[in-house]
Amino acid sequence: MRKVIIGIHGLANKPDPETEKQWWQAAIEEGLRRTCKQQNPPLAIELVYWADLLYKYPLHTEEGFEFDTLYNQEPYYDAKPSELAAYDDGWFDLARARLTETIEGGLSIVRRGLHNDWLLDALVKEKLRDLDFYWDPNRKIKDRAGNLRVARDVLQAELARTLISHHQAGDEMMLIAHSMGSIISYDVLRDLGYPARQINVAYYVTIGSPLGLQVVKEKIQRERWDNKVRTPSVVTRRWVNFADPRDPIAVDTHLAADYAPNSSRIGAQDDLVLNDYHRGEKQNPHKSYGYLRAPEMSRLIAEFLELPCNP
Repeated sequence: MRKVIIGIHGLANKPDPETEKQWWQAAIEEGLRRTCKQQNPPLAIELVYWADLLYKYPLHTEEGFEFDTLYNQEPYYDAKPSELAAYDDGWFDLARARLTETIEGGLSIVRRGLHNDWLLDALVKEKLRDLDFYWDPNRKIKDRAGNLRVARDVLQAELARTLISHHQAGDEMMLIAHSMGSIISYDVLRDLGYPARQINVAYYVTIGSPLGLQVVKEKIQRERWDNKVRTPSVVTRRWVNFADPRDPIAVDTHLAADYAPNSSRIGAQDDLVLNDYHRGEKQNPHKSYGYLRAPEMSRLIAEFLELPCNP
């Protein structure tokens, strides 16, 4: 059985698909090399790329065009020797998670007391524009065949085709979903598990995910036939959620208390990490490359690949 890592990116514009795939692979290989001492690990990686469905031109790194709005300000690069440190969880992290849940729970009660979703809709449209784009039933984009369709359906179809293809080939899959890609992947996995399980995803990994936001959880609850916020039934071994506490998108870093286990008793497992990505003095704890090479991520990938990873 071949082991395949499938990645899905977020809604922001990206470099061309081959470059983005190479950088995802480079970040994963760097983490395995530095954390697990694995040189040239046996990687089979496929990136579900759909930035070209949203943007006419990809980002570039051509010298002399630094003022171009499409110039990539955050390319992949190797971390410094002193970086890639594991995160040391403390009491403050647990307290922060509980406070976040309390605040979001209070807002939810207020909205229900008003008997309408105007506050939720206004918040999404004004502050969470990626979510507004994805959830808008009137937002349409062209699919690969050039047909104008609802954007949400097009983006989901890109991932669903890939997962079904690998399942039919008998591959064992690890799905790594970054940012808005985690919202899309969650929807796809739930759909592929109903009414009967159509695929198996051994490892589901979410990085820099907004799945912990109360608005997201309420949306899931309203849309699902069982009204449950839970692990997708197609996840068969582990769901691990990696979050940097400084990541503004993953503001709720803990999903375990929010997402119930599936019928196979697979629940979300939370693991805080240090996303080391920065350009000069500017840090970006949401960047995918920083998550992909974090020591905690490297150990999980080594586990999936059945490679030794000694500290």
